[in-house]
Amino acid sequence: MDNTISEVLSFVEENDVKFIRLTFCDLFGVHKNITILPGELQRAFTRGIHFEQGAVAGFQKASEPLFLVPDAGTVSILPWRPSTGRVIRFFCDIRHADGTPYASCARSILKKEIARAASFGLSCRLGTECEFYLFKNDENGEPTMIPHDHAGYADIAPLDRGENVRREICLSLEEMGFCPETSHHEAGPGQNEIDFHCADALTAADNLLAFRAAVKAIANKNGLYASFMPKPFANYSGSGMHINFSLARGGKNIIHACDGLHDATSESFVEGVLRHVEEITAFLNPLTNSYSRFGSFDAPRSIGWSKRCNTSELIRVPLAFGDQARIELRSPDSCCNPYLAFALLIEAGLDGVEQQYPLRPADGGVDSTQQSAAQQLPETLQQALSLAAGSKLVERVLPREMIESYCTAKMRECEACAAGNVQSFEHSHYFPFY
Repeated sequence: MDNTISEVLSFVEENDVKFIRLTFCDLFGVHKNITILPGELQRAFTRGIHFEQGAVAGFQKASEPLFLVPDAGTVSILPWRPSTGRVIRFFCDIRHADGTPYASCARSILKKEIARAASFGLSCRLGTECEFYLFKNDENGEPTMIPHDHAGYADIAPLDRGENVRREICLSLEEMGFCPETSHHEAGPGQNEIDFHCADALTAADNLLAFRAAVKAIANKNGLYASFMPKPFANYSGSGMHINFSLARGGKNIIHACDGLHDATSESFVEGVLRHVEEITAFLNPLTNSYSRFGSFDAPRSIGWSKRCNTSELIRVPLAFGDQARIELRSPDSCCNPYLAFALLIEAGLDGVEQQYPLRPADGGVDSTQQSAAQQLPETLQQALSLAAGSKLVERVLPREMIESYCTAKMRECEACAAGNVQSFEHSHYFPFY
């Protein structure tokens, strides 16, 4: 929704708003917020609200202070909070005192990529399909590894005990201004999925942060713990985040999924993603646990594309028509920083358009067991980080300091994981936070 600052200030006064959350995320996509009272909102819009950047993971301690500046168009009431003394939320850009964008503000980085796509006469719309597990809490309210139910794909109540939680999540999201498309029980015990209509890239990234927060808050309200950890169980399906892309030129979708692609620009865009996906996978799949998901339960490992129903390939072109036609990237997971993930994916696609890469044949032409190592996604986070650190494409999008901070921190995770028990490390380091 597009709002002026004066409209937002009036909204706050007329709707008994008492607390205002200024939302952003750290370098690794973890949700953060600073809460202010209504009397501070005008100052937030005009000057920003200072925060201690050195205390936020991935931010550098700097001599110059940084400020959170709310985007007036992202205001939303949090429906799971009390209806009296309401709580609202804004997504924020991070700026210097003089109002210039902070170079490592992930939201501003995505805005630059959106502008770059516009210089090609293109706009990207994205929609996510997010999977997550619901677990029981113990008597102290701490999460266990006991799944909420033992239902399977598309089961119904009473086998599916997550039905009411998904309903509450979907209704809350509608109240917040963005609409889910479908929801259902997934294949794993206690596993659920909620899918979204495509939106512009910035809104889609904001929505993903809002979605993760809503799922966790509403699960907790129902005495449950929601986890987006990619592979909490070795023997059950992992939780991915398929990303659906549509690509528009002159306001018209140029993906023609009913008969493949057959548009040179969209084909080059897809080929750009395929050529660069290895070097950006560290940002699409940011945990050591992410790589346990690849190659099983329909999660892709080979790098290729497919028409229709082949779910073993990285990119699928579902059968759809008109504005619903899209391409589906199947490797990412919800633990990523969505602003960085979407920015890098757009840049990869635009590189394909700029270089006019021809799209490789569908389905790889060979059985997936015959694919060479060069046609596979990275096998480990460490391997993915090495590719990202040397990537010219990544360096075009992200400041060098940001890349080094990200890779250094994630490499420490790899080393700590390798030095001990992998399952124990991932459960203690990821399960409580993702």
